[in-house]
Amino acid sequence: MKLLLAFMTTFAILTAPVLADSDDDDDDAPAFGNAGILSSKNREDLSPLTLSAGMPLNESGKLELKSGTYYEIEIEADGSQELALNGAGFFRAIWIDEIVIEGIEIRPLGVDSLEFDEAGTAEISFLAIKPGTYDFGVPGSDLQKVEITIK
Repeated sequence: MKLLLAFMTTFAILTAPVLADSDDDDDDAPAFGNAGILSSKNREDLSPLTLSAGMPLNESGKLELKSGTYYEIEIEADGSQELALNGAGFFRAIWIDEIVIEGIEIRPLGVDSLEFDEAGTAEISFLAIKPGTYDFGVPGSDLQKVEITIK
């Protein structure tokens, strides 16, 4: 009997706050929406990279990214020369959501490089993950590369 009385007392003490709050209205309930990496507050558009014969990809030759941020970048080729962009280390440090080429959305498992045979634009949407410094650019060219740092 004492055990039953102790159990009932403990149950009453533990459930009292829960039962007391059950009469409250739901005005203070949280508003739900996009969360985490899908939130619009966590997205950033990067300035485009321009792929042209003998020209740098961007003005500074550098990009600084923040791990955990979702980015979109356009790569614009003018068609002046057939050029490839290599960046295996960079591509392995990010999660690629999609690559869009002329309205065609590609959701790759992995990428090693992109090659532009003619003029066009590719848009890459990705999540920066692994901190480090990575080279991304035309193989063998010091002028046509970007040093990408993920912090």
